[in-house]
Amino acid sequence: MTRVVRIHENGGPEVLRFDDIEVAPPGPGEITLQVKALGLNRAESMFRSGQYVEAPVFPARLGYEAAGIVSAIGAGVTGFAIGDAVSVVPPLSITRWGMYGEVATVPAEVVVKHPASLGLTEAAALWMQYVTVWGALIDIAKLKRGDVVIITAASSSVGLAAIQVARMVGATAIASTRTSDKARALREAGADHVIVTNEEDLVTRVMDITQGKGARVAFDPIAGPVLQQLAEALAEDGILIEYGALSAGATVFPLFPVLGKQLTVQGYQYKLVVRDPAKLAAAKQFILDGLASGALKPVIDRVFPLEQIVEAHRYLESNQQFGKIVVTV
Repeated sequence: MTRVVRIHENGGPEVLRFDDIEVAPPGPGEITLQVKALGLNRAESMFRSGQYVEAPVFPARLGYEAAGIVSAIGAGVTGFAIGDAVSVVPPLSITRWGMYGEVATVPAEVVVKHPASLGLTEAAALWMQYVTVWGALIDIAKLKRGDVVIITAASSSVGLAAIQVARMVGATAIASTRTSDKARALREAGADHVIVTNEEDLVTRVMDITQGKGARVAFDPIAGPVLQQLAEALAEDGILIEYGALSAGATVFPLFPVLGKQLTVQGYQYKLVVRDPAKLAAAKQFILDGLASGALKPVIDRVFPLEQIVEAHRYLESNQQFGKIVVTV
């Protein structure tokens, strides 16, 4: 029997439950790993509470990211051996391939032998954020040297990864944060400019920074009223990439800025990359190159043991973190 975390109903962190189950051996094209660390993501909180794009089928496993040791290999899988230290790019289904627990079975194509210089805790904090950012900023927006990108929710793991990727390609990163508590840390993390939105007007500051031109790219998981502000802060022919819906406020489409400046508004999920083998291969190579050069390095805020998974979810929802929350097994 294997201990896993499942939900039997939607709700708050308290619905996370430890169950002992029999885990089937890996099927063709699959790999089983002994999980050593999990990276937490906002998507898992939304899935647990019933506000995600994928609905659970109870009892449902959950979890997108893990690192561990290969313990079994399914038919047809090559390139891996029992005992390999690996990490997992989030697969296409949060519940079909749930990773919260002592053992996880996943498709071999999303398993990566991460650099040996990374421990398993860091390796569990890699792939969701960097794959998400690669797909949005590199594949879709074609971010390049000289571009300006606005990054909202910048102290999240994805926001910090976006700052690193922008610097890696020579773009200017404008990080936005609600309060001044994290402003200094964002500058130290590499943001070229920080806008504290409770104290400063985002549009005015972006226009000041860009000498009235506006930013070419905005990368946002919030939506709500900020969508209008971001559209107003973009340059002509700019692109606004929306990858979340964290705002409790209504999201109104910013029609006049979109029409007036011929903007592109792109809805986006990391799955756009994972479901395309060529894109996934390119993303992996970009990220591995960045890790090797030191341009990319995951920022870990806090580590919890698996026994405190409920407390880890509560902390995730507190919005206090700066970077990634990791759970060790």
